[in-house]
Amino acid sequence: MQHVSDDERRARLAVRHALAPGARVDSPEAATRAMTVLHATEPATIYLSCWARVGSLEVEDVDRALYDDRSIVKQLAMRRTLFAFPRDLLPAVWPSASARVAGIERARMTKDAVKAGLAEDGGDWLDRARAEVLAVLADAPDGRSSLDIRQAVPMIDVKVPLAAGATWSASGVLTHLGATADIVRGTNTAHWRTARPRLTLMRHWLGNVPASWKAADGYREIVRRWLHTFGPGTEADLVWWLGATKTVVRAALIELDAVAVSLDHCGTGWLLPDDLDEVPDPGPWVALLPVLDPTVMGWQRRDFYLGAYSDQLFDGRGNAGTTAWVDGRIVGCWTQDAAGAVQVRLLEQVSSPARRALDAEASRLTTWLNGTRISTAYPSKAMKSN
Repeated sequence: MQHVSDDERRARLAVRHALAPGARVDSPEAATRAMTVLHATEPATIYLSCWARVGSLEVEDVDRALYDDRSIVKQLAMRRTLFAFPRDLLPAVWPSASARVAGIERARMTKDAVKAGLAEDGGDWLDRARAEVLAVLADAPDGRSSLDIRQAVPMIDVKVPLAAGATWSASGVLTHLGATADIVRGTNTAHWRTARPRLTLMRHWLGNVPASWKAADGYREIVRRWLHTFGPGTEADLVWWLGATKTVVRAALIELDAVAVSLDHCGTGWLLPDDLDEVPDPGPWVALLPVLDPTVMGWQRRDFYLGAYSDQLFDGRGNAGTTAWVDGRIVGCWTQDAAGAVQVRLLEQVSSPARRALDAEASRLTTWLNGTRISTAYPSKAMKSN
């Protein structure tokens, strides 16, 4: 069995993720394809993930891709997470990862609706609620805010109590419509670091909506792209990242003729059959990545780049804060001061050249942000430490 060392995995990460200087790409679309998808839970992540990978980037370049060309589209998918997808990958994710999320959400919501006394038939209630929202959006090609939709559809303007004092309301119905790809987060009406989207019918947003694939074909294509971006990865990595089952992952690996390789410390990984050659050493590099960047969130087993810093860099729910990288390993995080200047916080000593490179990258990001301060709902311990 071919062996792929941690050193080679870090070299692959540098090149495939467009992080080493010689591997950077020329557009937000290319950065998104390089990563398979970008995380979009926090809107700023899309912009900062692109900034880290594109040789020369303006905010307007990302806005163009998201809202003008619509070559990058936000879609709820794996692990009930919002991602930014290359447009051509949407037909693969709709019947697979997104449909799985939609099914889980539907089962939960229909039970909750009955328990809350909204209807005797929770499925009928959800279907009627969905139909009313879609009717409201049918005459709004530019979309509407969630507040406008709640006011236009009173039956979803309710709060449904859940266990431990939690609730879901109109957002639950809208979330389900997003998972089924009936609606999409369209134009953002706020600053790029803040989410205030107009919800729009997918057919209005994309025009001719491409037909969905079969579920198995969709999963296979997503796994293929993941292996190119993150391979070698383990079966457990794929099951976690996809939010799927071992059966789904194993079927995709078989259909792709994926090749098993041994890894340092963590058993068997998988590569595409035409991707077995060793990646050349990319040379020294550093990177400053945002909260929930796809590189940080790409694997379940992260020892080869994270080391012992999980508790410092991830919150209790597994969400990654900002990270600072040197040659394929995380060595700290970054924050901003009151004036918006980027500050690197190290968790270990690095060489003098690496420290200078990190400081230069911090200065470059400070200049690019131009005083914009990025807040987050997912600060790590390292980010909060003084």
